[in-house]
Amino acid sequence: MASSPTGSEENSRAEQSVQAFREALEKSITISRERLQEVVDDAVRRGRMTRGDAEEMVGRLATRGREQAEDLLSQLDGLLSQVREVPDRARQEVGGRAEVARKRTVAAVEGPLAGADRVRRAARVPGFPITAYDQLSIRQIDRRLQELSRQQLRKVREYERTNKARKGLLRSLDRKLSD
Repeated sequence: MASSPTGSEENSRAEQSVQAFREALEKSITISRERLQEVVDDAVRRGRMTRGDAEEMVGRLATRGREQAEDLLSQLDGLLSQVREVPDRARQEVGGRAEVARKRTVAAVEGPLAGADRVRRAARVPGFPITAYDQLSIRQIDRRLQELSRQQLRKVREYERTNKARKGLLRSLDRKLSD
């Protein structure tokens, strides 16, 4: 399985691409078709070349110039796409790592929080029946619903209905309330 390039490898590739583009620009010249036509017309007036030769030369130079310009523009587009991809990849990677860390954290504290909720309910301490409710998955919430009274189930259902309104979880709550 191929590994994704590291940030330093991507930077190195981007620097090489920029250097290649810079070298291509240094090797090229830019001259307008009008200016080229003026120089050639002057050469024809002085008798240094024929009109036919001048038109053929201008045509060939213009064609080559267009090809070179298209090549440079293609290289520039490639550089720009590389520059645009780096923040997107970084954002995705950071987002993915953050999500994994969040899931690990929730999994690690799920048991102790469930135990704390049981103790709090047994001591009749008021509060929402499920601690860290918004951070739990539907499966985790569903497991915690088994321990709740009808009044607590209604409280959770009302909260869910007015906030995330996840249909599967609302159906589960309705089933438990109808039992």
